[in-house]
Amino acid sequence: MKKTLLISSILVLTMLFGCDPDPVNNAENETKVETNNKLQLKFAGYDYDRVQAIMNEKVSHEDLDISFHVEDIYSVNKYVFGPEKKFDVSEIGLIPFISRYVNNDFREYTLIPVFISRTFRHRNIFVHVDSGIEKPEDLVGKKVGTPGYGMSANTWIRGFLLDDYGVQANDIDWIETTKSSDGGSLNSAFAEYYFEDDFPITKGPEGVDESELLLSGQCDALITAITPTAFLKGDPKIKRLFPNVKETEIEYFEKNKMFPIMHVVAIKTTTLKENPWLAEAVFNMYSEAKSIAYKNLESSTVSKVTLPWAIDEFKSTQDIMGTNYWKYGIESNRKELEAVMRYVYQQGLVKRQISFEELFDPTTLDLKEDQE
Repeated sequence: MKKTLLISSILVLTMLFGCDPDPVNNAENETKVETNNKLQLKFAGYDYDRVQAIMNEKVSHEDLDISFHVEDIYSVNKYVFGPEKKFDVSEIGLIPFISRYVNNDFREYTLIPVFISRTFRHRNIFVHVDSGIEKPEDLVGKKVGTPGYGMSANTWIRGFLLDDYGVQANDIDWIETTKSSDGGSLNSAFAEYYFEDDFPITKGPEGVDESELLLSGQCDALITAITPTAFLKGDPKIKRLFPNVKETEIEYFEKNKMFPIMHVVAIKTTTLKENPWLAEAVFNMYSEAKSIAYKNLESSTVSKVTLPWAIDEFKSTQDIMGTNYWKYGIESNRKELEAVMRYVYQQGLVKRQISFEELFDPTTLDLKEDQE
């Protein structure tokens, strides 16, 4: 009888005052409250080795509850620039961001200096074996196909063609396709460009991708971020302009000291305004995750990379480009950023010139990595 009265009394007290007589449940509730107080963020981008530590929560932040969503560049572009701002922190194409920022006053996202995707692009010029093109200067007066004139890769390629070989963008007859051989969704018409009315660019035939365009003889060469299907299949009619492409790209780096930037990380502007500490926190997370990727590359205990001589390649790359060769931060990338701002204006991708610093959150302009 006494036991029944005790239980009844506890139930009454719980109903009246919201008390939980179980200390274990109390502890669980407190943990839930702490979790709910964290800023919940959706990250998006490719699942690179340099972001794996964020994805598997080896790198985290005490004030953030992060979910990482693996998306390709087509998807993140759609969500960042479209009506549905699905992600709080997103990988994004650098050149598309610049063009929309300058031309369309796009301000919904703000960049931080995490240059998550970088690639040397000499490997992305392909020629028909019967075109007579043997060196970059031979591209003058030739028909060159591309799935997108304004692609980040193409911007860098036109940049080095001008700076290193004297070939200007208007020396080439451009054909912009409306289909991509990798299945990506492209514009059905031209993007917004700002060059003279007589600039040599035409729209490619409907439903024909860049690979088919070259093989059919409708163009002499391809300049594209996408490796054409014909090349992947080993078609003898297509070859790279630079046969010793690695050596050529090393020479480019040694001469220019630039590692071309393709994609960057952006944060939703409203989220940044509400949480001004966030830009530095996210920067540090990406930097720490990259450091873990470096350690995995140099590990000789177990090979975490599916290449037998990955350590040798890693050390060779460091010998050429420096210990922290995949650099984040403004000052470490000033040369690349100044070059890309010059390129987008020279090549008709933006209607006016601006300083690259304007694109980035002000709190990140002086950030440096621990590896520096």
